[in-house]
Amino acid sequence: MRPDERREKILDAVRLNQKVSVDELADTLDISRETIRRDLNELADRGLVRKIHGGAILPDPQGEGAFAARLTERAAEKRAIARRAGELFQPGDTLFVDTGTTTIAFAEEISRRHGLTVITNSLAIAQILGRSGNGHSIYLIGGAFSDDASETLGPLAVEQIGSFHAEHAVLTVGAISAAGLLDYNVEESRIALAMIRQARRVTVLADDSKLGRQALFPVAPLRQVHRLVTNAAPNADLALALDDAAVEVILAND
Repeated sequence: MRPDERREKILDAVRLNQKVSVDELADTLDISRETIRRDLNELADRGLVRKIHGGAILPDPQGEGAFAARLTERAAEKRAIARRAGELFQPGDTLFVDTGTTTIAFAEEISRRHGLTVITNSLAIAQILGRSGNGHSIYLIGGAFSDDASETLGPLAVEQIGSFHAEHAVLTVGAISAAGLLDYNVEESRIALAMIRQARRVTVLADDSKLGRQALFPVAPLRQVHRLVTNAAPNADLALALDDAAVEVILAND
């Protein structure tokens, strides 16, 4: 078994059981306890698990608190990103837009434009655009309603996204690393992936606090992203990975 496959199995066990021990993993995977400890060290360094005595647990979320509180965090940066991203779209464009504090700022920006078609799982985004009076066509995805972020999630939402095709997906995520897009919420990660699969071009909106960071649930590799709109240049390692994946990096202040 390759090291990456082994670590993925360890991650699966942590996600399923919330807590794992070195002894259990060694017995289940039929490898040495020392190898398990090295793997846990590697996963902990990447922020994917938190080590405890004799094993590991899921990490505490970092920077992803209650949605209402996040609306006020780094608000100026999010508005700048939203303004720059809004310039990328024209009347007649069709967009998936997922739920996030930065995509809400983006919705406020494009609400002043005209004639967009937007498919979203965010009640707030649908309301912002629907009340603008600027001729937008809005499709609100159904599914299990989550009150925290006023969004729809779950298998029904993913299924409904599959009923649409759009030119663009405009997304926000919990983290961006050289490995790709990541999120702290597995249900939101599935919504984002479903939108990516049904769109021709993908634009990610993320302030610099999310760059070069890790989160628990993978969304998609960088090669599936076409544009990243952010407020500051990524660090050298991430910049190289973005360049290798042919992702256009657009700075909000340029």
